[in-house]
Amino acid sequence: MEGFPVILPYIAADFCLDKHTYVAVWLRIMRHRSVTHAAEGVFHALADPTRRAVLDLLRSESLPAGQIARSFPTSRPAISKHLRLLRLANLVREHRSGRHRFYHLNPKPLKAVDQWLEQYRVFWSTKLADLKTFVESGHVEKVGPVRKKTK
Repeated sequence: MEGFPVILPYIAADFCLDKHTYVAVWLRIMRHRSVTHAAEGVFHALADPTRRAVLDLLRSESLPAGQIARSFPTSRPAISKHLRLLRLANLVREHRSGRHRFYHLNPKPLKAVDQWLEQYRVFWSTKLADLKTFVESGHVEKVGPVRKKTK
């Protein structure tokens, strides 16, 4: 079991894991760490409004870096940093043609974001359906109007 992270012996000792369970726990942690790390990079890239605007520009066509930079009031080096972060998150792909670098949108990582958001779509559609049922059932009329607090 050489090469295992240092923390896992403590986990194994605390939970009395045997050698096979220990390996299974380690593999499970590593498997989920890589998935979380990849999705984390995508969420980090999408957190910035300028990077989201760059993705919106690239939705319709591939564009050279200079044209992308001219679309924003920020400096060209700042846009280059945004493009690098988007490239590291695998949200855009770059190809060179002569002296120009062209960028195009890679929608595949956005599927992970969509899958994560789907949980919340289901949650909110259920909550809104429950609210609609509650309002239509007439319970609101029985409760009466809400009084405002006076000072």
